Amino acid sequence: MTSSALATAPPRAVVTTDPADGARAYHPRGAARELWLCKDGEIVLEGPAGTGKSRASLEKLHALALKYPGMRAAMCRKTRVSMTESTLVTFEDHVLLPGDPMVVDGPMRASRRSYVYPNGSEIVVAGLDRPSRLMSTEFDVIYVAEATELFENDWEMLTTRLRNGRIPYQQIIADCNPDAPSHWLHQRCDSGRATVFFSRHEDNPVLFDHRVGDWTDRGRVYLERLDRLTGVRLERLRHGKRAGVEGAVYAFDRRVHLVDPFEIPDDWPRYRVIDFGYTHPFVCLWAATDGDGRIYIYRELYMTRRTVSEHGARIAELSAGETYARTWSDHDPEAMAVLRGLGIVCELANKDMKAGRQLVMDRLKVQRDGKPRLMLMRDILAERDDELHEARQPVCTEQEFDAYVYPKTADGRVAKEDPVKEYDHGMDCLRYLCMGLAAGAPASVTPRADADDGRGGRGGWSGRGARRERAAIDRGRRPGPLSRGR
Repeated sequence: MTSSALATAPPRAVVTTDPADGARAYHPRGAARELWLCKDGEIVLEGPAGTGKSRASLEKLHALALKYPGMRAAMCRKTRVSMTESTLVTFEDHVLLPGDPMVVDGPMRASRRSYVYPNGSEIVVAGLDRPSRLMSTEFDVIYVAEATELFENDWEMLTTRLRNGRIPYQQIIADCNPDAPSHWLHQRCDSGRATVFFSRHEDNPVLFDHRVGDWTDRGRVYLERLDRLTGVRLERLRHGKRAGVEGAVYAFDRRVHLVDPFEIPDDWPRYRVIDFGYTHPFVCLWAATDGDGRIYIYRELYMTRRTVSEHGARIAELSAGETYARTWSDHDPEAMAVLRGLGIVCELANKDMKAGRQLVMDRLKVQRDGKPRLMLMRDILAERDDELHEARQPVCTEQEFDAYVYPKTADGRVAKEDPVKEYDHGMDCLRYLCMGLAAGAPASVTPRADADDGRGGRGGWSGRGARRERAAIDRGRRPGPLSRGR
């Protein structure tokens, strides 16, 4: 069946294309097939990583646009910038035909606002961080990628836009990896307000060959990679289980601690903090503090397998036009010297793990004004590490919160001692930052010989500044040292 024939064909769960057109065939299986057949108002496609959830949803969106001239659809995510290298890549590289005029003759992917079909159908591209393009118009179908990122209010506001009436049914479609059982989206499905289909790795023909009933070579490699995950990431991304974060070090709530990006005022002091790595991620966080001492993380570099000089050049590029009160780093004299040669002068971070963790915990607590004292902006990665992404490991500090946990004893109890030394590179940066600010951002630091950094290394200073900041936070006041700004 050619793409043009599809526009007049009855709804089908299996769509094939004419090889003479140079098109690719798509055969939905399992939960993807159920998604195609379902006409319910709210549908969620839930499952572990790599089951083909996004492809199935986008293929259905595309088929409806071809079949019903003049229909209007939207593809969206919590933020628009997060779609450029994820949702839009899948749509343009795996759903649309090679050389499709909507792509070839359209704007660059990062600037794309919609896909307009020859038959008058249109698929709008938008993020919930700038909802005016979604909330000011009407749609027949809305597709939400990574729907667990949304608040329930976001979801319900989107459902009010489903009233265009160009297709026989109006529908909102979502895909997601499992989250904690208490997540609002899972609760909505469990209560029957939304229909949920559970996808499996066997649904993806790239991973599983149904003709022989066995995994493909690519499937075996991919599953072996997922099998190397640990903790809640293993349960969710490999086994598709709704699992809470058991033994999490920090009480991190994305509804509270993530904020939409905004321009940092010129009079806010700015800081950088660096944790060195090569095989493990090299992390640089950019932070600013407002007039009440709240920390906002507004930019991030999180990357493996690059030299310090490469990272330094990138940091200098991203820092152009900004002035920093302090830059703290991990203790690596050689790496610090390389950065110094590039104009990035680092001070030794206080690596006291226990005091640092306590300060981060205190800053994450919601205070009397209804806000925590540490927040991260959404989607602030300078670039994504594709190797980490393919391995389903954290690609940013935000994702580390779910993986930064205390170890368990032999009988399965959580042992609240030192956290598991894994997925903690952004966590280290947060400790360095909070300890530096607690000490009044000193101009220089002389490491103490008796301060253990938890990795067998030494370095640190006394905890008096940390204790002073904790006391100020407990009283709901701005810590004294921060009031001096620069």
